Amino acid sequence: MTLTTAHPIRELHQDVEARPFIVIWEVTRACQLACRHCRATAIPHRDPLELTTEEGRALLDDLAAVGAPRPMVVLTGGDPFERPDLVELVRHGTERGLHVAVSPSVTPRLTRDALVELRDAGAKAVSLSLDGSDAASHDGFRGIPGVFDATVDAARTVRELGIRLQINTTVTADNVTELPDVLARVVLADVSLWSVFFLVPTGRGQHLTALSPGATEEVLHWLHDVGHLVPVKATEAPHFRRIALQRAGLDDLDRRFPLGPLRTVLRARTDELMGGVSPGPRRPRPPLDVNAGRGFAFVDHHGEVYPSGFLPLSAGSVRQAPLTEIYRSSPLMRSLRDPSLLRGRCGVCDFASVCGGSRSHAYATSGDPLGEDPSCLHQPPASGATSD
Repeated sequence: MTLTTAHPIRELHQDVEARPFIVIWEVTRACQLACRHCRATAIPHRDPLELTTEEGRALLDDLAAVGAPRPMVVLTGGDPFERPDLVELVRHGTERGLHVAVSPSVTPRLTRDALVELRDAGAKAVSLSLDGSDAASHDGFRGIPGVFDATVDAARTVRELGIRLQINTTVTADNVTELPDVLARVVLADVSLWSVFFLVPTGRGQHLTALSPGATEEVLHWLHDVGHLVPVKATEAPHFRRIALQRAGLDDLDRRFPLGPLRTVLRARTDELMGGVSPGPRRPRPPLDVNAGRGFAFVDHHGEVYPSGFLPLSAGSVRQAPLTEIYRSSPLMRSLRDPSLLRGRCGVCDFASVCGGSRSHAYATSGDPLGEDPSCLHQPPASGATSD
């Protein structure tokens, strides 16, 4: 993948009709935490119907066989460390030429020795979740006391071992004002990427309150504001790319996009903690043009293939066909790669080809994976409504 430095969006220079850019494999749903937002509704023990070691190796072989550029693979859960063959799977994928990352839960299984084993097996990155700025907030979110302190320690260990570190933060209406404090910790942790997840009401997350479209817009602008401090990714908010295009080349951003009450609070707290958000020497990371089923695929613990982990519509099973075949030929996957099939505001949006809306938010609220994204504030000119 090459990047033109002047362009506000990173485009994939590979055929997303032929292969995914990234594959998330939920290797198990077993986890000792009880997170309030858990997409997977994790369970205490492993499911006997999980993909076996041999089936997992076959999945990795299939992804490697597409040749360069091979998909990135993230092993997630549940907690991947609940699988005794985790290191074997990492090593197998690495030996096949895949870039393998791991997204573990922070439990007593996540020891320094376990991380050394992952590194030595070839794991390129580890992602940890930090959903609050202190122990009371994060541990309340995770359902287990002591997880916050253990996460801070684990993040430090990951970096000491020379593994790339990603921090994931799920943002809801309850923790949104903590984002600047989380940012300060993320910057201190020297992360390679901060991925901010915008809550999709699925799994246990149905019981939490997602941001309103207006609040989402303000947070996305704030994330662009602080992009020079840390590389930022907005998950399940593809309109982050639309905002990048709207802001490109503008000098007086606060006049063009006036601060609302939420961004005013976020800006003030960021100024207090970080000394302001004026542009620094590091160029912000342009958002990547990937969406559900378009460069992205998710495999659950049973081998079912989905466009996204937050979009529970199966496109097929790797027990019946190779993932790459499912990705290329599934009617669901193919439809998600065709912006002309989108409906509602997304169907007439001037940014449809580069954004496409969150298909997960659309499905969660309307049951239509091609419907309009209710989390987006933008009013396309063709809709006849007043534009933002």
